[in-house]
Amino acid sequence: MSAPLPYVLAIYGSPRRSGNSATLLGECLRGVATWTNNVEKVFLRDLTISPCLEIYACAKTGRCAIRDDFDLLAPKLEQADVVLLASPIMFYAVSAHTKALMDRCQSFWVKRYWLKEPINPDKLHRKGVFISVGATRGKRLFDGAILSARYFFDALDIEMAATLCFGGLDAAGDVLQHPEYLQQAYDLGVSLRDVVMKRKGAGFD
Repeated sequence: MSAPLPYVLAIYGSPRRSGNSATLLGECLRGVATWTNNVEKVFLRDLTISPCLEIYACAKTGRCAIRDDFDLLAPKLEQADVVLLASPIMFYAVSAHTKALMDRCQSFWVKRYWLKEPINPDKLHRKGVFISVGATRGKRLFDGAILSARYFFDALDIEMAATLCFGGLDAAGDVLQHPEYLQQAYDLGVSLRDVVMKRKGAGFD
């Protein structure tokens, strides 16, 4: 019996359903499709996710006490072999939709670091990718967002395997004027096969 194909969770964090970060994520998924069809897309703008309210009920159970659409997303975050997260830069940070998701993952951080419980003992060495775009070309435009993404993945016990960030993209469709950016996104998706399917103990060898 063959092992199941890796499960890839793609999270679209842009307020625009077809924005530049969403387009790049779509190209990355085209590359991913060369090695798995077990892919799920989530558009955060379609979900209702409250910010963290610091109730700290998660300190007892490792589970967030707020009942909303985060309940639907949390199990997917636990099960994914690869999480692809895309967000535009807004005031040198990720979008509000993306930040709300990150903050709600405090419950995973508590589970991992306070309660000392594994996020998913059956799936180790999981990988994450952060894709972002910004309107300006400042040297430190992506620094804060990348750091937030890194610790978001860490709370989930996921290693951030790659980032793909491009400045000078603002209006919808700007990225289409840069086929080299689209190619990089596609190539990244293809390259994740080696990162995921050859990792020790993954069960996909």
